[in-house]
Amino acid sequence: MTDNIKISQPYINSLLKNPVNCRQLIDEIPFGVLILDLDRRVVLFNRTFEALSGFSLINARGMHCQNILRSAACIKDCPVFKITPGGRAVSLESDMINLDRQHFPIRITTAHILNSHGKPCGFIETIEDMRASQTSDIKQSIAYSFANIIGRSRQMEKIFQTLPVLAQSDASVLITGETGTGKDLVAEAMHQTSERAAGPFIKINCGALPETLLESEIFGHQKGAFTGAVENKPGRFRLAHNGTIFLTEIGDLPLSLQVKLLTFLDDKIIFPLGSTKGFKVNVRIITATHRNLEQMVQMGKFRKDLLFRLNVARIHLPPLREREGDIRLLLDYFFNKYKNKLEKKITGFSKNVLSILQNFNYEGNIRELKNIVEYSVNITNNTIIGIDDLPAYIQDTPQTFLSQSLQDGLNTKDIPLENTIAPQKKTWASTEKQIILNALIQAKGKKITAAKILGMGRSTLWRKIKLYELE
Repeated sequence: MTDNIKISQPYINSLLKNPVNCRQLIDEIPFGVLILDLDRRVVLFNRTFEALSGFSLINARGMHCQNILRSAACIKDCPVFKITPGGRAVSLESDMINLDRQHFPIRITTAHILNSHGKPCGFIETIEDMRASQTSDIKQSIAYSFANIIGRSRQMEKIFQTLPVLAQSDASVLITGETGTGKDLVAEAMHQTSERAAGPFIKINCGALPETLLESEIFGHQKGAFTGAVENKPGRFRLAHNGTIFLTEIGDLPLSLQVKLLTFLDDKIIFPLGSTKGFKVNVRIITATHRNLEQMVQMGKFRKDLLFRLNVARIHLPPLREREGDIRLLLDYFFNKYKNKLEKKITGFSKNVLSILQNFNYEGNIRELKNIVEYSVNITNNTIIGIDDLPAYIQDTPQTFLSQSLQDGLNTKDIPLENTIAPQKKTWASTEKQIILNALIQAKGKKITAAKILGMGRSTLWRKIKLYELE
């Protein structure tokens, strides 16, 4: 949203003693508000909607609403077409995708705007962010969870005990952990369970933009502050007023902006680029990084005083490989999620696949596990996910779970030691050969039975028997 837009400020007459600025009026509404003409093109929207969508009015004015809202309802269930002449407002639940590519649930309520003759002359839509209620539903349906975070390991239990306390505080929080451990989810969960849940949650990736654009994105700019600054821009700190600012990858923030952020933390006033006028902003700061900030301080790449201000409270998310019991819990959660989403009749993972996935290293942590399960559920044509349904890189990469895989996947205790092949190299090929041989022995040479044990198709098993010369 921009201030002092030169394109005809809208006013409401005869409501109060003096004309009322419509823009300022709808800016005070805590929901997103869209005003459309009869062709469903954007005429006006408030700052809450700008915070949700990421669009500025100067760029969005005149665009079709479906290109701004970007909701599934725009394609198959547009509420505008459900409004009957003289009828009441229409409300439905759907979703939207903002410019930061965040996908979240919303409630859309649409009604006609009538002129002085009682004839429709446009539409007004309110957009309510439903993420807070969604995380509440997840918490009720999953025993080991806080908001949208899942886990039952001792490390996660400690975090679950800490988060509700920190959520009710306005203290700055620093979230650390490897990539893919869920830092974004923790930040959003803290916002959605706090007293600021009705306010905006604005995420800024400090490593995604060059320094000049990043400063404008965070603090805003005045018209003429630099080439291309044709209008005033409030910046994301002002858009997050009464809400939460989440600065991810804070370790990538340039030193010059670190000074400006430190100044804001001291007095809660932002100064847009090219402006001598400051604006008071009430926001909570949550930051995250996968970097070692203490080491960066020693190297002179991060300000020590800023670290002290951001690190009032710290939450460290452990890597998935250290969270005992959480891998199976997350496998089941994502399996059920994607199975239901794709409406597939899959019963689960084969024993061998389950053993592989439970002992995998997961360098990408929860994000990698989620992607593996999504891929496997999409790709399988069987009722059970087999080895062939896993991503190729898992099959081709040397593993560290060989003996455990064999013990968990097959009843090797009943197989004489001399009938097994001890793999010399810990590679997937040698592991798979061992597993197939043990399955054939367990099935007494019956290939159909062995294929069922392995969760493979018969033709796949035949091909692999020839490949490994097990005929």
